[in-house]
Amino acid sequence: MRLIRVFAVLACLAGSAVAAPDPAVPAAEDAARQLREAILALDAASGARNRVAALTQTIEAYEGGLAALRDALRRTSVRQAEITSELDGRRARLAELLGAMTAIEANRDTLSLLHPDGPLATARAAMLLSAVTPALQTEAEPYRKALAELTRLRALQGEVAELLQRGLTAAQGARTALSQAMQDRTDLPKRFLEDPEELTLLVDSADSLDAFAIGLSGMETDIGAPLEDFASARGHLPMPVRGSLLRRFGEADAAGIERPGLVIATRPAALVTAPWPATIRYRGPLLDYGNVMIVEPAAGYLLVLAGLGVVYGEIGDVVEAGAPLGLMGGADTMPAAIGLPVTESAGGGQTETLYMELRQGKEPVDPSAWFTETRDD
Repeated sequence: MRLIRVFAVLACLAGSAVAAPDPAVPAAEDAARQLREAILALDAASGARNRVAALTQTIEAYEGGLAALRDALRRTSVRQAEITSELDGRRARLAELLGAMTAIEANRDTLSLLHPDGPLATARAAMLLSAVTPALQTEAEPYRKALAELTRLRALQGEVAELLQRGLTAAQGARTALSQAMQDRTDLPKRFLEDPEELTLLVDSADSLDAFAIGLSGMETDIGAPLEDFASARGHLPMPVRGSLLRRFGEADAAGIERPGLVIATRPAALVTAPWPATIRYRGPLLDYGNVMIVEPAAGYLLVLAGLGVVYGEIGDVVEAGAPLGLMGGADTMPAAIGLPVTESAGGGQTETLYMELRQGKEPVDPSAWFTETRDD
């Protein structure tokens, strides 16, 4: 009867094992490794010969590793809840399975060489046991894997807080070093110098970002923008900052205001870089936009970046693609780790916003066709 009970339990559990291990855990472990490597690079970058390039690359690596880790941790948080819920829902059936296995272990009569009903019954009992034992092992294997996965999740959770704190400390030091390195630079070529009086008058008289950009585009320069083929970059430009697209070109905000640019949510102190070689046409505060950086990637084009906390360089500097233009505002704090509800961590700590316009002549154009992360494929 006990063997019949075991088969009945197996029949109930057949086809209802826990889900196969999810790749979220290896992804989180890989992201943690990526962030760990970025932290080591951050520590070494301050002593590099080309400090600006080294610090820029390693800060970008840190931000990339942090983003990958946060995404992986959200997935593992979901996976942990899924496994726990599934095991809790099968608690009664697991108890039956364990009870049946315990009953077999306790029933030594069926394991004896001589069954009370004779040799034929002994042979049948042995055949049943040889069939049941592998089935029990097969049934238990998914649960063993699920529990092992939970163990890995909890071990990762314990490591992440310390890893994120190390990363934050290293990144803060690297940002400070980058700001100092940018102040110390004297090797940037200059294409032209704006007339400071004319530019000051334009800043003082502008009543909107649009009016300022139109006035700036009409100011004469000595040489102009870099000579690279900017038109060939259409559809391939990287975003100037790591973040999430909040509003597209011409999309109204909560107040119903439509702006001819993109609004990008970023983490505090996120690095802003030049997506293309360009000449700095303006950098500094403007109206209520915070610090504004306007660069000229080609004759007749202006890229406007507004809302920065810190801006680098001087008017007239020619910067390379990927060169640091500044940092977003706010204070980079300890990122949320695994264990937070998904809805709470879904924003990724993105509390700052960068406003970006691309202008051709006197008119803004939709940047979505130019930047890879904003296009609708």
